[in-house]
Amino acid sequence: MLRKLLIASAAVIAVGGTAYAADLPTTKGPPVYTPPPAIFTWTGFYAGAQVGYEWGRVYPRLSAPFVIDGFDGGGHVGYNYQFGQLVAGLEGDVDGSTIHGGNGTLTVKKPLDGSFRGRLGYAWDRALIYGTGGVAFGDFNYIFSQNRWAGQVGWTVGGGLDYALDNNWSLSAEYRYTDYGRYYFTVIRRPENNRVIDNRVQVGFSYKFDWAQPVVSKY
Repeated sequence: MLRKLLIASAAVIAVGGTAYAADLPTTKGPPVYTPPPAIFTWTGFYAGAQVGYEWGRVYPRLSAPFVIDGFDGGGHVGYNYQFGQLVAGLEGDVDGSTIHGGNGTLTVKKPLDGSFRGRLGYAWDRALIYGTGGVAFGDFNYIFSQNRWAGQVGWTVGGGLDYALDNNWSLSAEYRYTDYGRYYFTVIRRPENNRVIDNRVQVGFSYKFDWAQPVVSKY
């Protein structure tokens, strides 16, 4: 009988102690809130730099056409807006170049060029494939019997691929075809009518400014 009484008393004490411990205040803080991950977006202003290679042809009226080529490099600024998986934007760029060539009679150099273009692309998360087109300008030096500088305006079209390394930095590769139109001038009473076309491949990087609040995923 005494043994049973001791066992019953121990059980009552154990249950009571457990209940008392449950009522004691806890020293643990509230659970840490982990915000949902931000959804990447191409929307925003960006700026960057690019380098590449150009090749093209000059078509003079009174002499044989010839090839021009060289390297280029410069900077760009732009803005993208993403809606769904479509991305639309505007971009301007300026490049200095070593592009030049001649046919023995006429030499052409293009030390500076630029463009202002629209862009439309399709995004797969951090990859963006796009087409681009707009106005192009070039600063040309025509060397015949004397130097003639000409600023020519034409059009450009092409496409490329952007890939975002994180929410701000991205890499790009692009091809463009440019037609600078024709430049008319007279040298020693000889009318010249030069048409210049240009191809280029470029690689570059951009930094997107996070001036807007990031979009977060919803559960």
